[in-house]
Amino acid sequence: MKPRRPYLLRALYDWIVDSGEVPNILVDAEIDGVVVPQEHVQDGQIVLNISPQAVRNLNLGDEYVMCEGRFSGRSMELVMPIISIRAIYCRDSGQGLAFDDEDMHHDEVVAGDAEAATAPSVEQTAGVAKKDPDSDGSKPTLRLV
Repeated sequence: MKPRRPYLLRALYDWIVDSGEVPNILVDAEIDGVVVPQEHVQDGQIVLNISPQAVRNLNLGDEYVMCEGRFSGRSMELVMPIISIRAIYCRDSGQGLAFDDEDMHHDEVVAGDAEAATAPSVEQTAGVAKKDPDSDGSKPTLRLV
């Protein structure tokens, strides 16, 4: 069976844009084949706004996410292998999905508990920490869609 990550990424992107929100992706910039502006990479990761207003020629393919973006007034082609996409979420509400490291190998997706998913840094890097009202407040979580 094919990996679910590219399909989930496209579905969440459409849902976020159709909801009038700004889609952000968390990218592991240390994965082979990632082409992003290295001056904006922090702790091996970069958060990118991939809204239609922010990028051009967005291609959410099965193997790669590609688009053109502007950084400090300079246009750049961005290339991100699907495996490098760690999460997609709404910039303002924080709703989204974090992908498990094993997703591409075992076709599993983990969302919700940021400790179990790969993205405690989604909230920390992007500043979208959401507290689960049922928890003790000690760890951030992504809200399930």
